[in-house]
Amino acid sequence: MQEFFEIGQIVNTFGVKGMVKVYPYTENVKRFEELKKVSLINKNSKKEYEIEEVKYHKNMVLIKFKGVDTVEQAEDLRNFYIQIERKDATPLEEGSYYIADLINLDVYTDEGEKLGILEDIFNTGSNDVYVVKDLNGKQILLPGIEDVIKEIDLKEGKILVHMLKGLR
Repeated sequence: MQEFFEIGQIVNTFGVKGMVKVYPYTENVKRFEELKKVSLINKNSKKEYEIEEVKYHKNMVLIKFKGVDTVEQAEDLRNFYIQIERKDATPLEEGSYYIADLINLDVYTDEGEKLGILEDIFNTGSNDVYVVKDLNGKQILLPGIEDVIKEIDLKEGKILVHMLKGLR
């Protein structure tokens, strides 16, 4: 299981006092207010920062990090990803899973056929869509509904699905 979760990406600066604009990856954007510190990572480095202030602007989160006091310092953080430790993640309800824990699980039909590997999950508004890459590299899109997603077994590393007519 993943030790860290990405909860957003710094996409720009905001104002002249070192604030950054963050595109959130979490449904509960208010959870940024609960965090005291986060890790910022990119290809080359990982840095830890304390959060000084959190605001909201349209669909973005605005964050002021301690020690980042100018627009130039904030600009240096552009494109960094914001990570938190698993222990700081929002607890899930029974039967819910972190997407990061499901990616790369094997996907099988309830008839025992291996469909492929779970590549991604995205939300359409009405339900999640599970993106499965089959053995030939082709994507199969499965609605994340009870009639299709029958069982998720993290210990075994697999997802059991029922293929409704028309899903392939």
